[in-house]
Amino acid sequence: MHSICFQATGVPGSNYIFDSCSPALAISKPINLRFCGLRKEAFGFSGLTHSSSGRVHFSSRGHSKKVSASAESNGSPPKSFDYDLIIIGAGVGGHGAALHAVEKGLKTAIIEGDVVGGTCVNRGCVPSKALLAVSGKMRELQSEHHMKALGLQVSAAGYDRQGVADHANNLASKIRSNLTNSMKALGVDILTGVGTIVGPQKVKYGKVGFPDNIVTAKNIIIATGSVPFVPKGIEVDGKTVITSDHALKLESVPDWIAIVGSGYIGLEFSDVYTALGSEVTFIEALDQLMPGFDPEIGKLAQRVLINPRKIDYHTGVFATKITPAKDGKPVIIELIDAKTKEPKDTLEVDAALIATGRAPFTNGLGLENVNVVTQRGFVPVDERLRVIDTNGNLVPHLYCIGDANGKMMLAHAASAQGISVVEQVTGRDHVLNHLSIPAACFTHPEISMVGLTEPQAREKAQKEGFEVGVAKTSFKANTKALAENEGEGLAKLIYRPDNGEILGVHIFGLHAADLIHEASNAIALGTRIQDIKFAVHAHPTLSEVLDELFKSAKVKAAASSHGPVSEPVAV
Repeated sequence: MHSICFQATGVPGSNYIFDSCSPALAISKPINLRFCGLRKEAFGFSGLTHSSSGRVHFSSRGHSKKVSASAESNGSPPKSFDYDLIIIGAGVGGHGAALHAVEKGLKTAIIEGDVVGGTCVNRGCVPSKALLAVSGKMRELQSEHHMKALGLQVSAAGYDRQGVADHANNLASKIRSNLTNSMKALGVDILTGVGTIVGPQKVKYGKVGFPDNIVTAKNIIIATGSVPFVPKGIEVDGKTVITSDHALKLESVPDWIAIVGSGYIGLEFSDVYTALGSEVTFIEALDQLMPGFDPEIGKLAQRVLINPRKIDYHTGVFATKITPAKDGKPVIIELIDAKTKEPKDTLEVDAALIATGRAPFTNGLGLENVNVVTQRGFVPVDERLRVIDTNGNLVPHLYCIGDANGKMMLAHAASAQGISVVEQVTGRDHVLNHLSIPAACFTHPEISMVGLTEPQAREKAQKEGFEVGVAKTSFKANTKALAENEGEGLAKLIYRPDNGEILGVHIFGLHAADLIHEASNAIALGTRIQDIKFAVHAHPTLSEVLDELFKSAKVKAAASSHGPVSEPVAV
């Protein structure tokens, strides 16, 4: 969600991470949710306290859990090390950690059993953006009204499926090569093979059929990422019943495709498929589409992204069984009511995309060798991303970042976590504020968000006793958006009128994914509205949407004093 991460709890026997650190939740059964943002004030957490014994205490709503560092472990750590830092997993998170480690002077190695770049570069963010770039241009060219308003005349737009697929694949290959070369150029050792922890500060790696190699390091970071989650009862054949891994190859464009889950993965693929001519049916377990969005933004997004397009939907239902097409028969989807579990409907479609979230890829890591047990597949960590063992003790010199810890399943969050860990192992205490990490859905128009939704903010306010203010501005009032004939959009600010704290910002509109960073950086730096409203924005630009948003907030607190302002220099 994004920018709030919800982690599922209370799902026996399931390692399912719902489409949860994304704009929407797609759940397979009723669950309890806990917030994973780390800023202590966010949801009434009192945070960390340190006792004289060195134990670390976490408290929340009257309950406390003790976590302490312990030297107890299986085996003894080596006295000398091959590396200062070993990273298991060369995705975006591992890459970010490696580059920062080299900058800090650490001798660094990264272990990769597949290909450099991980999910994001090879099967996620990067190729999907290539497909979405195509869908955006197709939509523009197909909109006669839009073209006519700009005074343009365009003949019927068409596309070459293989050419589109090649564009996505070529982009992934280029970025993968760039990541590999950047690490090699900086002296990062890339060790090929599957990494397994065999003891304290000790890792083995190797390819199947070849002898294993043992390497040691002062510190180890787990960055193994995640894989698509497929609920029970769904048979994936990779052709007619597919995950996002298969869909990104664009081996076909079905006439009618069902998308199970209306989170950011499902929404983005609905944008691609409908632009290329498919009809889409959403299957969502909750009672409304895009439930993880701020409700007001979600309502507007549905009006623009869903209702006018060839999209229908079934909400409040589970897909209990999906059978691939074969022997001339279509894909068959059996639906039941999410609450009563009674049979609801049976769909026959050309293809089905399973976009029900992702599961951590942590099997075979050797965590049992350091007395660590995963929680629904996630590696348990504290707010400094230090791994916690079964006794509640911190495993010395072992960290976990990215999707594998489940705090916020976003590539840039993984990279930020990796940098935070490197700061810690080089002597600077650092706790990442996950509530300052933005998220985006790259539909047309885009959706972006950071911080709390309005309902979350009001719940927090009720518990802590403060008022919530809401300010909004429309893209219809922005000159640049109107020049582009893209006035459909809304920006929303949720804040505290008493002190000017930014609680959340949500944007739906042209280039929303780029605009959100002014807000996320303000949250990260602790900048208050009464100060940021004096910032100057170039005119005419889309950034003025945020400028107007901050200026329209009614804050009671005065602006901070930054000293005398120098006289302007004539040029």
